[in-house]
Amino acid sequence: MIKFKLNGKDVELNLDPSSRLLDVLRNYFNLTGPKEGCGEGECGACAVLLDGHIVHSCCLPLANIAEKEIVTIEGFSKTKRYQALASAMLEEGGSQCGICTPGMMIAAESLLNQNPKPSDEEIRIGISGNLCRCTGYNMIVKAIQTAAKKGDGLW
Repeated sequence: MIKFKLNGKDVELNLDPSSRLLDVLRNYFNLTGPKEGCGEGECGACAVLLDGHIVHSCCLPLANIAEKEIVTIEGFSKTKRYQALASAMLEEGGSQCGICTPGMMIAAESLLNQNPKPSDEEIRIGISGNLCRCTGYNMIVKAIQTAAKKGDGLW
């Protein structure tokens, strides 16, 4: 039996401890925000927060989350911090096709939680594990800077 907290709720599962967290989230909880991209932890499409830090759920065995807290984009979307970040992404054009957006939002939350006033370079490092093929990253960086300014006090 593996116990953990998922988006604020206590969960218990009796599954193979080597099951990938990504598969468990999608198949058992119908949480489709984290997506299968590369399957190797390189693209960030499957990003979730593990005790407040970004991780790639495609590489994380279920056994490694016992007694920990997982937040997916679905859980994060219910917060004021998400609203500030989503508004900034919209304002700055930081989201285009949407494939990378959930992972980018999770990466931005992880970064801003640790560093509420990051420089452009710190933002680029903070989102470096997330691939985007549409924006060229400049609009995403600008959106995170805007969220940090407008959401001052939230992080």
